[in-house]
Amino acid sequence: MASYVPQAMFDLRGRVAIVTGGGTGIGWMISKGLAASGAKVYITGRRLDVLEKAASEWDKAIGGDIVPLQLDVTDKQSILAAKARIETEEGRLHILVNNAGQVGPCSNFFGDPSAPEQKDAETLGQALFNNESFEQWSQLYTINTFSIFFMTTAFLGLLAKGGEEIPGHWSSVVNITSISGVMKLAQDHFCYNSSKAAATHLTKMLSTEILLKGYPIRINAVAPGVYESEMTWHTITPEAVDKVAKGVVPVPARRPGSGEEVAGTVVYLVSKAGGYTHGQEIVIDGGALAVNPSVA
Repeated sequence: MASYVPQAMFDLRGRVAIVTGGGTGIGWMISKGLAASGAKVYITGRRLDVLEKAASEWDKAIGGDIVPLQLDVTDKQSILAAKARIETEEGRLHILVNNAGQVGPCSNFFGDPSAPEQKDAETLGQALFNNESFEQWSQLYTINTFSIFFMTTAFLGLLAKGGEEIPGHWSSVVNITSISGVMKLAQDHFCYNSSKAAATHLTKMLSTEILLKGYPIRINAVAPGVYESEMTWHTITPEAVDKVAKGVVPVPARRPGSGEEVAGTVVYLVSKAGGYTHGQEIVIDGGALAVNPSVA
């Protein structure tokens, strides 16, 4: 019966993790959750000073360890340099959280019926065409979608090694997508939403293909709704949450998600408790998709 004790089901002691974009926002929430469960967590990002500051704030008495690791997930040489460090210092990897992401180009007039850009179909079409560029779309897909493929494939060998350590406790990749990739509304940013939808399908393809190859690696996704982060500002009031969510119906929970809620979901997926979960996307959104048009 001891295996049913929460401390045993969610114990990550001895596990090595990487969280991209791990020094701020949702990434930092997840990093703290993994470390609190005992993992050694490498937090990555382009800004080393931000990573070092975050790592210095972690109370090791809680558990685990947080280590800054500078990494640009849109640059193959940077990815390989990070891989070399993990290979040298750890020799394997158990957890990869592909969290790095940005919002990208927005056409805020799209959601405002009174905007002059909405005069007629021709005016609206030209406004959207002129306001965004191929370069902006390419840049956003590179960080929100392409990076998942290149990070996962770069670390595949180390993840396989980690998955062989404890029978039944495979390594785990968790891709942080978004309810924006599941919602049918554009929310003023067609590019972001479609990039997240692509990330969702990429998650499922990677899960299937890697399982068919027989490697001990589980791949899943978490799709957060509105959480307090650098991308969503400080969304405290229900009105502020709805302003970010941009649904046709308000978010039923009437609040943003908490750090414990997103971190707890990821900890479940990468722990023994989530060991039978493959190729899934878990939506944690306060009920937003339950009341708004979505493909879920």
